[in-house]
Amino acid sequence: MAQRPRDTSGALTAPGGRTDTTTDPVGAPPPQARRAPDGGGRPPHGTGSAADVLARYLHQQATEFLRGLRLHGDSGHGSGTAAEEAAEAVRLLRGAARRIAGALQVFRPLTEVPWTDQFRSELGWLTETLGREYACAARLARLRGALHRLSGAAEAGSAAAPAVGAARAGALLERQLTLARTRAHSAALQALGSARFHAVADAVAVLSTDPPLDSAAHDLRAPEALPLLAEQSHRLLLEAVDALPLAAAGLPYNAEALSHGLADAGVPAAESRQDAPWHQVRLLVRLRRYAQEVLDEQHQTEVEPGLTIRLLSAGQALDRHRDAAEAAAYAAAAARTPRIAPATAYALGVLHADQRYEVEAARFAFGRVWQRMGVPSR
Repeated sequence: MAQRPRDTSGALTAPGGRTDTTTDPVGAPPPQARRAPDGGGRPPHGTGSAADVLARYLHQQATEFLRGLRLHGDSGHGSGTAAEEAAEAVRLLRGAARRIAGALQVFRPLTEVPWTDQFRSELGWLTETLGREYACAARLARLRGALHRLSGAAEAGSAAAPAVGAARAGALLERQLTLARTRAHSAALQALGSARFHAVADAVAVLSTDPPLDSAAHDLRAPEALPLLAEQSHRLLLEAVDALPLAAAGLPYNAEALSHGLADAGVPAAESRQDAPWHQVRLLVRLRRYAQEVLDEQHQTEVEPGLTIRLLSAGQALDRHRDAAEAAAYAAAAARTPRIAPATAYALGVLHADQRYEVEAARFAFGRVWQRMGVPSR
């Protein structure tokens, strides 16, 4: 495998040659099917082909990825500032990786499909691996906050709150999630030092100067090709939203997010099946937002600011939906821990129900945002 060139500061730079595609998980596209943009890897803003606009967007995101990689390498260990820098570096890495993968998926016909499909799968592996540690920390903070809120309600006289067993439930969750976070942190460090990650970083460096675009994309005008592909992603989003029970979700306190689980003996499986369409819509909303960013890059301004804001709001509501659903599933799993006290299991059960109501609230919020987008619900 070719060595990754680095500059004197230790930051990753674009390799001058191709990596060995027989050993790397992500091989560079064949050179005969690619054409490097003019101007040292940065296409001029005045060009109007679909390839130029997409290359410009990919260049920006690849630069963000490499900046996050440099920041992660410069962050120390142990201090609070170092932890904040590492978290910011991971945020940059994951955000850039998601945008690169999203753009390559939406505008897939303009790219070298075999290479980009494999590259997107590697970016998905990277974002998932780097995100587990912070997902565990966020889940623990969410569940601890909910337990504290419910315990406060118990002190105020609410019969539904888990006053008894809340402290032990919190301690159990902290032990389990701290252990999971430690393991995720070790896995992330191992991944960042692996040859697989180095191959991904090399591919991103190549992407910033020589994007994997099909030669025909250079002959397509951006105003014709890019909006058409973005519209296809929008249609997929509309079809997925049409399959959601937005009419029921539009009624506050309808208890649908909880009743499905209570009606089925296999609660986690039932909830997972019910949540899956909403999770799929969340991914499609994100893809549509990234497609809009490419269209904005084409015009060098926000083409539809209102749509961009509403897509962001819809994505935030569905992020809350995912977080609450995962927290509820974790509380239910913790309640099945062997040999715990009945009061602890009861507190975890109430916590599970509380998070399922948060799922319901997030669905309601998404429905309101979707109505403001002017799309009728079924």
